[in-house]
Amino acid sequence: MSDESLADAGPPEHPEHLEPQGALPEYAERVLEVAELIPPGRVMTYGDVAEWLEEGGPRQVGRVMALYGGPVPWWRVVRADGVLLPGHELRALGHYRTEGTPLKEAGRAAEGHVPRIDMKRARWDGGERAERHT
Repeated sequence: MSDESLADAGPPEHPEHLEPQGALPEYAERVLEVAELIPPGRVMTYGDVAEWLEEGGPRQVGRVMALYGGPVPWWRVVRADGVLLPGHELRALGHYRTEGTPLKEAGRAAEGHVPRIDMKRARWDGGERAERHT
């Protein structure tokens, strides 16, 4: 299976017992709104999202993304070290390559030889916040 076909495979699947029931909690809605604002080719860390919202922290944002993030561009909310989402590396990599997200190629000694996100170049600070978010 190619990286391109993996990118089209859809959002990460979660076990049924973790699927949300009913309406989204207000905090989850806000986290997902931020994820949708991140431009293609750019990323925010879990901590960046929490800071942008002025509420919660990286773990809370990560939990929201794990439970509810499938319908939004989940691959744009990442770990601060640029390591790709475990278990979804190839799917995320397909999205990053399609969007032109800056990557750092993995060294030969790196496990699986999967690149990381180049955080210095890819990180988005939410600079368009006032224009795109009310």
